[in-house]
Amino acid sequence: MLKKTLAPVQDLSKFHEAVSNLFPWPSRASDWDQYRLKPEQIEFFREHGWLAGIPILEEMQIEKLKEELQELMDPGHPGHHLYYEFHLNESTDSNTILFHSLGAWRIGKGFHDLLWNPAIVMAASQLLGDYSVRFWHDQLFSKPAKKGGVVAWHQDYSYWTRTKPMAHITCWCSLDDSTIENGCLQYVPGSHRWGLLEKPVLAGELYNIMDYLKDEQKAAFKPVSVETKAGHAIFHHPLTLHGSGENKSQHQRRAFVINAFADGVKSESDEPLLDGVPVIRKGEKMQGQFFPFLYEGTKGSLA
Repeated sequence: MLKKTLAPVQDLSKFHEAVSNLFPWPSRASDWDQYRLKPEQIEFFREHGWLAGIPILEEMQIEKLKEELQELMDPGHPGHHLYYEFHLNESTDSNTILFHSLGAWRIGKGFHDLLWNPAIVMAASQLLGDYSVRFWHDQLFSKPAKKGGVVAWHQDYSYWTRTKPMAHITCWCSLDDSTIENGCLQYVPGSHRWGLLEKPVLAGELYNIMDYLKDEQKAAFKPVSVETKAGHAIFHHPLTLHGSGENKSQHQRRAFVINAFADGVKSESDEPLLDGVPVIRKGEKMQGQFFPFLYEGTKGSLA
C-alpha cells in the first residue's frame, strides 16, 4: 500500500507537453527519421489490420512504468479520483482477475508523458494517413500470474461510435514479454474490412463475438497469436478483431494502451465522452483539455 503521507496529485491533463525527461522530443527534423515506419510496414498494416514489433520503450523506461503502474493500481492512491474508469477486477469469471483502468495519464508522470513518445506519435500519424494526431484515452491492463482473465474478442471502434468519422488508431504495448501462455494479443487477419460489429462485454466470455458474425466471417475467423517483447508495441486498426486469453504462466502480464485519432474527428454525442469530462456537443471538434494535440502530420487536420 502507498504511504498516507503522499502529497495531493495534480491533474496532469492540464499539461499538453511532457512534464519529465523520460521521452526526449527530437530537436531536429532529421531526428525523426529513426522513428519512421517503412513502406512495407505500412502496407502490412493495411493488408492485415495490425502491425507488431515496433520498439517504443527502453529498459529504463519499462522499469519506470512498471513502478508507476504498481502505485496506480492502489485504490488508495491520492490521484484515484482522476480515473475515468478503474476496475481492480473487471473479469466476469470469478476465478480470474483482470485489472483495467482508463485515465492514468492524468495521474502518473510516466503514463502522461507516454503521449508524447516520439516513436508512438510518428507511427500513429503514418498509419492514420499522415494526418495530425490527437489523444483519445489510455488504458492499463494487468493479468496476474496463473489466474489472469481474458479480454473478449472485439473491435475498438464498437465502443467509440460516439466519435466520427472513424479515423482512430490503437497502440498496445507490453511491459512484460507477452506470450501465448500469459495471454498475448490475438488478431483475425483482414477483419478490419468486415464492417462494424456489435460490441461484446469487454471482459466477458472470450468468444462472445461469434454470436454476431455471419457464416462467412465465422469461416474466416482464424486467429493469429502475436507474441510481443517487453517495450515493443502493436498498432491496430479500429475495426480489427482482437482479444487475449488467460494468463496461465508463473508471471504477471502488464500492458498499456494509447488510443488516438486524426485531428478533426468530432463528437457524435451530447453525453459525456468519458466519465467526468465536460460534454463536447455533437458535431463539435474533439479538442481541449482532455483531448490534447500530440503531433503535427504532413497532411494536417481532417477538417
